[in-house]
Amino acid sequence: MKSANSSSIVLAVLLAFVANGCAGRRPAVGSGGPADGAGGRTGSTTLTGAPSDMQRLYRNMGLVAGAGSIPFVASVSFMRASSGDSTLMLLSMSLPSRSLGFSREGDRYAASYAVRVELRQGGVVVRQIEAAEQVKVPTFRETSRADESIIWQQFVSLAPGRYTLAMNVKDASSIRASAEEVAIEVPRLAAGQLSTPVPVYEAIPRYSPDSLPRILARPRATVLFGQDTVLPIYLDVVGDEQPESVSVRLLGDSDVELWQRTVRLEPSGSGRSRTIVVPVSRMGIGINTLVVAAPTRADTARTRVLVSLGDDLPIASFDEMFAYLRYFASADRLSALRESGPTARPTAWATFLAQTDPIPATAEHEGLRDYFARIRTANVRFREDAPVPWQSDRGTAFVALGDPDNILDAGAIDPGTRVRQQVWEYRALRLQLMFSDQSGFGRWRLSPQSRADLDNAVRRRLSEKR
Repeated sequence: MKSANSSSIVLAVLLAFVANGCAGRRPAVGSGGPADGAGGRTGSTTLTGAPSDMQRLYRNMGLVAGAGSIPFVASVSFMRASSGDSTLMLLSMSLPSRSLGFSREGDRYAASYAVRVELRQGGVVVRQIEAAEQVKVPTFRETSRADESIIWQQFVSLAPGRYTLAMNVKDASSIRASAEEVAIEVPRLAAGQLSTPVPVYEAIPRYSPDSLPRILARPRATVLFGQDTVLPIYLDVVGDEQPESVSVRLLGDSDVELWQRTVRLEPSGSGRSRTIVVPVSRMGIGINTLVVAAPTRADTARTRVLVSLGDDLPIASFDEMFAYLRYFASADRLSALRESGPTARPTAWATFLAQTDPIPATAEHEGLRDYFARIRTANVRFREDAPVPWQSDRGTAFVALGDPDNILDAGAIDPGTRVRQQVWEYRALRLQLMFSDQSGFGRWRLSPQSRADLDNAVRRRLSEKR
């Protein structure tokens, strides 16, 4: 049975609602969690299973990352309900459309999936939600999207306390499914106390404690570097003793303050609300923390947001980014960027982008776009070569130099040869690289001379970019 206040949304259909400067085709943002001792509300989970790198990153942000063949990500956020004996929880979940089985229906493509949610205290099921959802998209291309393209969300009224949240998502046309369990703490929100800051695509405030805001949440709490320019964060307060303004701080690595504003909460019926617009240019690469505080009060609320370089590049911090950029820019340019202090990093990063952008007249950084596209391709194409495919010998050559002009595979000429060999030819560089697979299991390695030749070619190419 589909709940009356749940919703399943194909993100592509809602691009018209997205705030100015936000790219609608990016991964989205979520927040949630328990009350801490000072009244702050952040994400918190206790999880099981063997997560992927992206799952670990989402879980470090306090999100729920499903384990299984449907990579869903969910967040929980809290707002004051009409009664002080209960709290309003927003559960939002997203999944990529490519994880569902679509079929042609007239001039559209359709897929169905089911969501099952249980909220338990001990062995008692306090609340159960079952939703059967259908998704329709206008083009075949929409069916293969890997980003946060489908959003499902549900408001639930709960008594404050500790719960186990169990989620299960299943594709209706196959055996693909994912499940996860987390521990959540539902806080007691007094009148006038801050709600959880909710990263959103769009939000229309509510006018009373017994109404619901119209929110399109970002469950992944993510913006994509180079394409998203601002991140909207929805905040509301209802009841007596509402603060007229709040302090908003953005914290990066080691809790270094990257951005700060005092914003006024606009009256909205019996409450106050504000969609806070945070500039992505002031965020650090990786996980950032947004802290909202009411002046002269101990009331604080927070949420974590991620600035990502791509859907499949799990970079949690500014320092981790340098491992990815090793074949993109010269060592001295990367050194200048690395040595900038945390507060100077946004300016240093902007300078780095300006210096390395091959087409400054366009909004997109084509150089980084193409470079990270090669990393993603290498992770698929050379997945048998090494645990981190793009850092394998063939992956390194491909990421640093691109596709070779010609590949000679000795195994294709003589299938009976014991040691397979490949020769990659880069004519403009006058370079030939020899790879050997001595094991027969696709673990290709450069010869010592070819490794030296590759290193020299990479150094020459990076020096030409200076």
